[in-house]
Amino acid sequence: MGGFVIGDWGRRMVGQRWTVKALAMALLLVGCASPTQNERNGSATPDPTATDLTADNISVGANTGSKPTETAAGLPMTVAANSDAPVDSSVQPVTVLEGLEHPWGMAWLPDGTLLITERPGRVRRVRDGVLEPEPLAGVAPVLAERQGGLLDIALHPQFEDNRWVYLAYAHGTAEANRLRVARAKLGDQGFTDWTVIFEANRDKPQGQHFGSRLLWLPDGTLLVAVGDGGNPPLRLDGELIRHQAQNRQSHLGAIVRIKDDGTIPDDNPFVGDTDADPAIWSYGHRNIQALALDAATGQVWSTEHGSRGGDELNRLQAGENYGWPLVTYSEEYSGGPISEAVSRPGLVDPILYWTPAIAPSGLAVYRGDRYPQGQGQLFAGGLVAQSVLRLALDDQGQLVGEARIPIGQRVRDVRQGPDGLIYVLTDDPNGRLVRLEPSPEPQ
Repeated sequence: MGGFVIGDWGRRMVGQRWTVKALAMALLLVGCASPTQNERNGSATPDPTATDLTADNISVGANTGSKPTETAAGLPMTVAANSDAPVDSSVQPVTVLEGLEHPWGMAWLPDGTLLITERPGRVRRVRDGVLEPEPLAGVAPVLAERQGGLLDIALHPQFEDNRWVYLAYAHGTAEANRLRVARAKLGDQGFTDWTVIFEANRDKPQGQHFGSRLLWLPDGTLLVAVGDGGNPPLRLDGELIRHQAQNRQSHLGAIVRIKDDGTIPDDNPFVGDTDADPAIWSYGHRNIQALALDAATGQVWSTEHGSRGGDELNRLQAGENYGWPLVTYSEEYSGGPISEAVSRPGLVDPILYWTPAIAPSGLAVYRGDRYPQGQGQLFAGGLVAQSVLRLALDDQGQLVGEARIPIGQRVRDVRQGPDGLIYVLTDDPNGRLVRLEPSPEPQ
């Protein structure tokens, strides 16, 4: 696959640093292309001078700036990923349609029809690649304030039988608002039986950090990512609101797990713990806008916004604390550290982090046959990066290859479609639906 680089990394152990030569793993991928200046600036213009290399010529040991860190003996290393990775020349972005106003999430119906949410409060329907001119009826009012609005969308696993569609959205006022999840039945003209099944248990001010990604697990339960509430100087309960992520009685900064009717599963990790809300599945998160399930392994992955740098890729497990804001690679937007440590016993380290930030949103774990050597790779969207980052991990979850697919607009969502191709939504007043197609073979 064009553009993959395997790096010469330095390791950082807690309390000391040293540099070693990482064992480079040569993936059976083809090509390596260097980004042009236009591509570094977010342009989707291809580089006419990009050179495809055979697998025998993949760059091994090149210094990409990636630096794994091993925080304790025997634990996986945390890697500093390359925010400006080489361009992947094996795929090409193709615009399917445009004219979407800040699209946020998408879901395919069994017949191939695509539903897309627009943050101002609309659900649009795409049939045979054509965007219908009128939005679907029956959507409840939303708080379209800054990052808030109508956000993610997901179909019930038994949609063909019950017609339930699940939607995450901001509700309330600019002074007091919460994330809600509702379900509604989809008919020919729109939604009926709109029912709120979940609401975050704390009001927050302003329109920041709603999180709001939805993900169905194989057991038929639903994960809901809830943001930490926002940046300084916002406060709640006498402290910066971001510390709600360490309050196990608050949904802010947590992932909650619910049944399809909003009730709490008996096997949630904190059921019976009087110091925790029983809906919480994991906590210590800042603002997750990407959740993905590996259909082959059942592993749940997320990408998570940092503050100034320190965006994360995490491998999620029930009951764990992911550290925010006690440990982070982020810095304050005003400058200076947020925490004195990047790792601490009892807190889960990220698999990798990005500094400078990519502003991650949207994530897919590829399980299909349309991209050579693509099995199990992660496709991670970046708002600031205006790209999709393609990541290859080994069996231990360590980064062994990375590449960048320039899109040219802020990437909001990334999904694998029913045709086995990756689809991308761009967050723009004239947002696009983009399909990533394999590049033609050289003649």
